[in-house]
Amino acid sequence: MDEKARALTAAKTAAGFRAADMVEDGNVIGLGTGSTVFYMIERLSARIREEGLKVSGVPTSYQTAIRAREYGIPVVTLDDYPSIDLAIDGADEVDPHLFLIKGRGAALLREKCVAAAAFRFIVVADGQKVVPRLRAPVPVEILPFAVTPVLAQLRGLGCKPVIREGVRKDGPVITDNGNFIADCTFDSIADPALLEAEIARIAGVLGSGLFTGFADKTTVIIGNEKECRIISSADIIP
Repeated sequence: MDEKARALTAAKTAAGFRAADMVEDGNVIGLGTGSTVFYMIERLSARIREEGLKVSGVPTSYQTAIRAREYGIPVVTLDDYPSIDLAIDGADEVDPHLFLIKGRGAALLREKCVAAAAFRFIVVADGQKVVPRLRAPVPVEILPFAVTPVLAQLRGLGCKPVIREGVRKDGPVITDNGNFIADCTFDSIADPALLEAEIARIAGVLGSGLFTGFADKTTVIIGNEKECRIISSADIIP
């Protein structure tokens, strides 16, 4: 492992461990999807074994559910707990307003449902995910039945949508919900909240990777080799 990769792993580990240490006994927590969240699950498992911590987790993907069970974290659903104490998840990008782009792991719809159900939303990220302005491709989950008209309307919003293709699988990525993902590249995202609303209005769109409605309950933990930096809604730039 080269120095850059080692530093990135250390940053992700630090953020994930810090988030796991914020979990309290008896909490029901949303378990996000992605590499940084994996380190959180690893630390949470250790706390369950060593401290007798009692928690339950609502996974946002099949992958996370499998990992949670492997690591001894009891798995529940939003049917069991429509409101949960906190959700812990990663992000592709975080801006100064705590608006996010998520969905690189194609779990954005379930992640948004779990974040909405949570009293607190904790985002774990390494420093390269923190940006002055959102600019990454925006994943959009699309009902396969409506894919052609949806792509046309997404182009009308000024983006270049591309259906995400599978790796070691011919054809498109299929989400855990049975849908397609389009990665939408915009020249710029001047107003993320407005864009999220415009995308949501398209019939056949199930959800987008823009997360702009949770800033008031969001805490971002930015991992670093030496220490973590924490940003909350109180630190938002007006």
